[in-house]
Amino acid sequence: MNAAIDDNVLVPVPGENIVLEGILSLPDDARGLVIFAHGSGSSRHSPRNRYLADELAGEGFATLLFDLLTNDEAADRANVFDIALLTARVVDAVRWARKRETIRALPIGLFGASTGAAAALSAAAALPDDISAVVSRGGRPDMAMDKLRLVKAPTLLIVGGSDYQVIELNEAAYAELACKKHLRIVPGATHLFEEPGALEAVARHTRTWFAMYLAGAKDRQS
Repeated sequence: MNAAIDDNVLVPVPGENIVLEGILSLPDDARGLVIFAHGSGSSRHSPRNRYLADELAGEGFATLLFDLLTNDEAADRANVFDIALLTARVVDAVRWARKRETIRALPIGLFGASTGAAAALSAAAALPDDISAVVSRGGRPDMAMDKLRLVKAPTLLIVGGSDYQVIELNEAAYAELACKKHLRIVPGATHLFEEPGALEAVARHTRTWFAMYLAGAKDRQS
């Protein structure tokens, strides 16, 4: 597999005079596009998401890491937890991707971390025909509880085995999901998956899920 080519991109927000900065990585003959929705206090430069994006690129997936908020917006902590606002930005990114020549035909998956997982799932509920798969890492899907029954895309929830409160929140959200779903616990991992081998386990589960449901969506289209 050839290395992905990184491109700094700007995602416009319709109706507002702002753009969101992003990094689009595109390997040859991409099997799908994974759009990342980062968690509170993070950005497109998140080392964990950069690592996971590189792992996905190695499997032939294009990735888009972008800032859900501008710097001025992020300075207001209320925006960081405004799931409706974050969801709208994920939807904006999906619609932008559908208009970009090099990636518009690719099936789209969403990867969300922390509060970004709630935004990703809410976006999947809002765009059921556009989203083929969702993965949540240490996410807060419970913050999108009223949207979960509307999610059609196969959804994988990954939680650290020592992240006890978040496990309970994910179990409650999992019960609400009516789509194809799986809850994967990474033994011994805490919320940020900083333990040896923990993030590698996340990457392995994520690659497998997107290979099955995102690359599979492309196969069904062809």
